[in-house]
Amino acid sequence: MLGRLTLDAIPYDNPIVMGAVLFMVVCALAVVGGISHFRLWRPLWSEWLTSVDHKNIGIMYIVLAIVMLVRGFSDAIMMRAQQALASDGGAGYLPPQHFDQVFTAHGVIMIFFMAMPFVIGLMNLVVPLQIGARDVAFPYLNSMSLWLTTAGAVLVNLSLAVGNFARTGWLAYPPLSELHFSPDVGVDYYIWSLQISGVGTLLAAVNMITTILRLRAPGMTMMRVPIFTWTSLCSSMLIVAAFPILTATLAMLSLDRYLGMHFFTNAAGGNPMMYVNLIWAWGHPEVYILILPCFGIYSEVIATFSGKPLFGYTSMVYASVCITVLSFIVWLHHFFTMGSGADVNAFFGITTMIIAVPTGVKIFNWLFTMYRGRVRFTTPVLWTIGFMVTFTIGGMTGVLLAVPPADFVLHNSLFLVAHFHNAIIGGVVFGCMAGFNYWFPKATGFRLDERLGKISFWCWLVGFYLAFMPLYLLGLMGMTRRLDRVDNPVWHIYLVVAMVGAGIIFCGILAQLAQIFVSVRDRVALKDATGDPWNGRTLEWAVASPPPFYNFAETPVVRARDAFWQMKRLGIAHRELPAYHQIHMPRNTGAGFIVGGFAAVLGFALVWHIWWLAIGAFAGAIVTAIAHSFNENRDYHVPSELVALTEARYLQKRLQEA
Repeated sequence: MLGRLTLDAIPYDNPIVMGAVLFMVVCALAVVGGISHFRLWRPLWSEWLTSVDHKNIGIMYIVLAIVMLVRGFSDAIMMRAQQALASDGGAGYLPPQHFDQVFTAHGVIMIFFMAMPFVIGLMNLVVPLQIGARDVAFPYLNSMSLWLTTAGAVLVNLSLAVGNFARTGWLAYPPLSELHFSPDVGVDYYIWSLQISGVGTLLAAVNMITTILRLRAPGMTMMRVPIFTWTSLCSSMLIVAAFPILTATLAMLSLDRYLGMHFFTNAAGGNPMMYVNLIWAWGHPEVYILILPCFGIYSEVIATFSGKPLFGYTSMVYASVCITVLSFIVWLHHFFTMGSGADVNAFFGITTMIIAVPTGVKIFNWLFTMYRGRVRFTTPVLWTIGFMVTFTIGGMTGVLLAVPPADFVLHNSLFLVAHFHNAIIGGVVFGCMAGFNYWFPKATGFRLDERLGKISFWCWLVGFYLAFMPLYLLGLMGMTRRLDRVDNPVWHIYLVVAMVGAGIIFCGILAQLAQIFVSVRDRVALKDATGDPWNGRTLEWAVASPPPFYNFAETPVVRARDAFWQMKRLGIAHRELPAYHQIHMPRNTGAGFIVGGFAAVLGFALVWHIWWLAIGAFAGAIVTAIAHSFNENRDYHVPSELVALTEARYLQKRLQEA
């Protein structure tokens, strides 16, 4: 009745795992207790879990990302500690199989359940406001996207307590991920968590593309669209093009494991290198799916805090589109050692070098924007400057790895690990933190504490260089990745320095959590009554902080790039309208949350081969979606009197602040 699930699936004999599970349970009970104590269940359900407001959904995406950042970084600390302790003759504290699960879970969590939700959360929060829209094109679909992503994250965390996670690396190469070498449920957790969250990501991208192309304010031509919206559009198009490849690849792996097929089984006529080609045909665009919106964040931050229009707007747009196209013809540089031949390797090496050109264009545009500007060195600007230095180093090492002969030497070494983290931490994480600090007052109505924000930045920056610069050297010395112990005493000091760096980054994460706590505590002193705390340039700063649920009392008319800056120059920003009209808005619905719940149950049942539960959960999700399609009470009109009252309160607060 319970398939493969037995009590033996709970790892009672592993104190590290059980300690982590106990900590998660205590945290969950504390959250439930706090919600019950303050009687927040009703508002939690009515205003958040069932919300279709793009701003609330964006905030929930970001909350999920921060939770998974802590979870994923705990794996990083464990890896660095194990390698430092087991590089001087000791055995360390992690058994080899547990170490393999840790590095696999770390990669999966940080890419799929930290970086992706953070980026999509910022896109959800900001893009409709930047283009003058009331919401995204498909509000219910937006809610379902969030909860499908959350369902995938739940499955990853469940694997810690019930069963185990994959021991294959974050891309699950066969034959290691085939049933013969991974007969337990670890790879199955991997497959279903990614498949379910991948559907959510794909739906979110379709929603974002439709929103940007169809819901822009009057007068906002494509060459007046803010750069963050442009890069969000490019990223969403990459998702729509790339994620079906991931879905198909994991589907074939599932058929190998569940039905005994042999897509990737060499001995039975399959080809594991086909999997590698397919997974990287998704995997390299995925890097740009993450980094492109962050490029947009840096552009918004630098233009705002330099007090100047972005230098080379048109070249920025074309560079973003160029990166979007080129990202699909560079995937093979991840496996030059496959033996494709000199012609194939040369082609992909050249395309990899070419893609560095539009990225370099962006760096110079940001520098020229700062040139002769009155730059305010706020926390978002520090994250941006840290990115420009760090990402440039990562780009140079990437060009080195694009040379096939060099890659033959450095492939699968720690040099590659350092380069990848150089790009992802220095590019994506720094960008997410810049955007988090920049748009936090817009989302909440109060700013983040600057002192703790700067402490967090410096801990991240210093910790990053200490954690990953030694890995470049270790890679050049010949140390390969994914080793749980080494017997070369020369490497020991480098691994200890890397562990210290990881510890400093952990201090940066603690500072960020403290920054949020202190800012909430001091929210009255840090409040933003103006809606425009940074003297912004784009339309999201034209409304109150936090924005009203309808965003704009009247759809703005765009007359130039930097539409809000132009409105301020013309004296038509923040003005009372002669008359207000009723506004059409979507109603909240619990359908997305319920579908996400069924999806989590479906994934768990498929992992453990509980077929009756899988059929029931799948049917429940389908019935919920169909029932929602028959719901005709899914929208309403906001009375003009309520709109007028809300706007009057905001304008009065602005006057008092002035």
